[in-house]
Amino acid sequence: MTPISTHQLLEALRWRYATKAFDPTRRIPEATWAALEEALVLSASSFGLQPYRFIVVNDPGLRQQLLPHAWNQRQVVDASHFVVFAARTTVTEAEIDAFIRRIAEVRGVPIEQLAGYRGMMTGSLLNPAFAPLLPHWTAHQAYLALGNLLTAAALLGVDTCPIEGFEPPAFDRLLGLAEQGLRSVACCALGYRAATDKYAALPKVRLPAEQLFIRR
Repeated sequence: MTPISTHQLLEALRWRYATKAFDPTRRIPEATWAALEEALVLSASSFGLQPYRFIVVNDPGLRQQLLPHAWNQRQVVDASHFVVFAARTTVTEAEIDAFIRRIAEVRGVPIEQLAGYRGMMTGSLLNPAFAPLLPHWTAHQAYLALGNLLTAAALLGVDTCPIEGFEPPAFDRLLGLAEQGLRSVACCALGYRAATDKYAALPKVRLPAEQLFIRR
């Protein structure tokens, strides 16, 4: 792999912003979107378990139904693509076993060699004391994927707007998430900024590094 330059990385991150107005006439090319989906697949997660799903909402009618439950933020309907990040509400022993089988298949190792790893996961995630924390843990894993998507999109010149301003119970109902053992935790609109979006030209406001970093 040939790394991109530090200049390219920082230029992309300085370019991106939470896009307030998308150009509804511009669509993300299929190849670009396929790469962004693969970036989501490749996101880091604890144990590699990926306790989430990505709901890509393409249906314009469904997006219109979601709109009033997202404070009528036009990004929901105007963006080229709209993704809802849904976290698992439970993690079961069957799901862990399916993941172990997947590791064995992909890496070509006997399942027996993964017994210790399986025990680590079951001992942590299926521990009754962990049950109250599990919904928070799965949501945090979904946020790792969201962050990865924002960076990947910026590197490809795709605008994004992460959205937490929405009503999860309404989204869950409209997307049928509860019956799938999922709950919505965040959203992201992706596409291309409208020429009229005044926020695109504003300087990015961040705290100075010396206030953010604590070095020991």
